[in-house]
Amino acid sequence: MRGIRGNASATIQVREKSATNGIGEARLAWTDVATITGWLDLMDGSAERKNYLAKVQESTHVFVADYRALDSTISAESARMKVNGGLYDILLIDDPMGMHQQLEIYLKYTGGQNGD
Repeated sequence: MRGIRGNASATIQVREKSATNGIGEARLAWTDVATITGWLDLMDGSAERKNYLAKVQESTHVFVADYRALDSTISAESARMKVNGGLYDILLIDDPMGMHQQLEIYLKYTGGQNGD
């Protein structure tokens, strides 16, 4: 099998659980846990199944990569991706039909170039 390869490198980050600043205020901090290569594609939202697939319909992009087991700390509830200078919330991580051939990671674009 040739594999997906890709032209985009993505960093998956996980939110730290109890990060605080110098005076004890909670702060949002992220830790890099994985880097994967694949393809980032814009979704147009015109899928006929949109009423049944709310997470997919909410997505602005999909990242497709060769399958690899991801760290157990990575979940849609606690992770985000940095791809080509943009930030994306992870909405769904899918291993289609459980075949371990590719990952489809559904994303929602959240912002800019600085990565924070």
